[in-house]
Amino acid sequence: DDPVVGILLLLTLTLGVPYFVLSATGPLLQTWFSLAHPGRSPYRLYALSNAGSLLALITYPFYFEWAFTRQTQSLLWSGGLLVFALVCGWAAWSIRSLEPALEQTREPAGEGVQASPAVPFADRLFWVVFPAIASILLLATTNQLSQDIAVIPFLWVLPLSLYLLTFILCFDHPRWYRRGPFAALLVIGTAVVCHLLFVESNAPLWLQVSGYAGTLFVGCMICHGELYRLKPPPRQLTSYYLLISAGGALGGLLVAVVAPSLLDRTAELQAGLWLLSYMIGMVALKDRSRSLALGAGVGAAAVILLVPMFYLSATSDVLEWCSRYWDSAVVTYRPHWKLIGIGLALGALCLTRPQGAPRGGWRPRMAGLVMLLCVALGMVLIVQLNRSARAALVATRNFYGTLKVYEDLSHNENGHHLKLVHGVITHGMQFLNKDQSVWPSSYYGESSGVGLAIKHLRRKAGERHIGLVGLGTGTLATYGRAGDSLRIYEINPAVERIARSYFTYLADSAATVEVVLGDARLSLEQERDRGQPQAFDLLVLDAFSSDAIPIHLLTRESMELYLHHLRTHGVIAVHISNRYLDLQPVVEKLAQHFKLKALTIVEDDSDSWWVYNTTWMLLAREHEALEVDELYDHLRAPSLKTDKIDLWTDDHAALFPILR
Repeated sequence: DDPVVGILLLLTLTLGVPYFVLSATGPLLQTWFSLAHPGRSPYRLYALSNAGSLLALITYPFYFEWAFTRQTQSLLWSGGLLVFALVCGWAAWSIRSLEPALEQTREPAGEGVQASPAVPFADRLFWVVFPAIASILLLATTNQLSQDIAVIPFLWVLPLSLYLLTFILCFDHPRWYRRGPFAALLVIGTAVVCHLLFVESNAPLWLQVSGYAGTLFVGCMICHGELYRLKPPPRQLTSYYLLISAGGALGGLLVAVVAPSLLDRTAELQAGLWLLSYMIGMVALKDRSRSLALGAGVGAAAVILLVPMFYLSATSDVLEWCSRYWDSAVVTYRPHWKLIGIGLALGALCLTRPQGAPRGGWRPRMAGLVMLLCVALGMVLIVQLNRSARAALVATRNFYGTLKVYEDLSHNENGHHLKLVHGVITHGMQFLNKDQSVWPSSYYGESSGVGLAIKHLRRKAGERHIGLVGLGTGTLATYGRAGDSLRIYEINPAVERIARSYFTYLADSAATVEVVLGDARLSLEQERDRGQPQAFDLLVLDAFSSDAIPIHLLTRESMELYLHHLRTHGVIAVHISNRYLDLQPVVEKLAQHFKLKALTIVEDDSDSWWVYNTTWMLLAREHEALEVDELYDHLRAPSLKTDKIDLWTDDHAALFPILR
């Protein structure tokens, strides 16, 4: 089932009340500050509160998570909440004598106190829209960086830190945000993002990270800078912060809940940039801001000058460069030519001054310019989305991410294959040639750790019961023989649909194959509680190739569960191939705790391009089960970090100590 609703309900019930209380004290304390210090702006306190959030964000994963158990963390948090309540009580007591002044501010204007002017509806709308756009850009950039560029652990910290930093700067002092320069930087940043989206993973990693992160910073500076410019009198702080929070929640809801349900690929970053460009135009029209217009114009001029130099630096043939994109543009724009034509015509009409009209009609001209720029940006983003759609044979998206199936080497009969990709992680491939379609490929070659484990199991082919955590394309099913049974645990239902629709490993296997949907650990716990031990001869754990590894599948409690479902002479195979995390000491620590024999098997000399270099760890109760000469031919020495890390448990586990 889609877990979104369940997760939201769980978080609401367990964290909702303290979160609401803590959030509500922000405007309350700033109101007290305004009473105690009349004439001083309370908005800098908002910058300080976000500085505290940034400090917590940086220190938690890099210190608190691995230094303290979760039980200790909860005690520290509870103690901190108590201290917070005491300090709030002291603050309330300190302003008790100012309470009559609070009552005076509620008197009508006719009795000597001038009432604050009502905030226009447009401003209140901006209080919601700008934080919503900033939230969309934050989450979209995070997804783009951590899923489609590089699965680097803690990379999500960078965009969230930049997001909080913009809050700190904008609400600290007006000097940090200048409309003109940031409007120019946004135009340039949007052009960079469009280029990166077009070239996808071909650009250098540093350029992609800096391009996306830099554009996010500029976009959030504009959103939060405009929010600060629209700040109301202190009396209206509560509604101001409430609407800001509502806008941020709305943006998060659109990206995390709505988009995965309606879209088959990620398009939030494109939508966020387009919305921001439109809102800048609306603000420029509303305030008659020439600085925004001038800044956008300077940025557009810089892009116009730099883009040809960038693209044409490698070739002097301008016609060749133009023709390269002409066919794609015609195919992409043709279905939308009427809409584009209307937009261009209206924009051109607004740019002209009617005969007899007074000079200085800046507002309608600006409206036309805004329309033209928005249409142009929309056209570029539509091209990118359509191009991305044509690149993949199929794309599907849900809570767990975006899955794409690519068809590669179609011109080569012996190399023609399909590949399943999640972000930048390949989850299996299969040749389309009938004779080659049964070859074990990618991470599961015959000389890989899992291939050798299957080959040397105590029970002979036709009697083996194999468990697998993580389906992928179902490549391991090719090892199945008549009489074997393969039980696969998969949390993402879209993976099973793709594995059965576009790949034939499951259908072609001679073994009996059963797929169990749901979290593997929960499913195994339910089977244990029902008195249904699986008695696996081999249990394969293949869920640790990305940055956001499921830690709960590598803890002491989970290993105890695996051993419950394993035959006495059975083997556990753990796939630990990971570019950024060293999982070998984690698994060796578990092996030491349960007195298991552990071997690390490395395959890094395959002559076949379709077989990847992999690292597997094999664990067994009976040491004799792994006393096979062929295993020792691929053996890696034990890790030197094993004695330096703690045993992972449900109460204490962290990624920071095992970063490569």
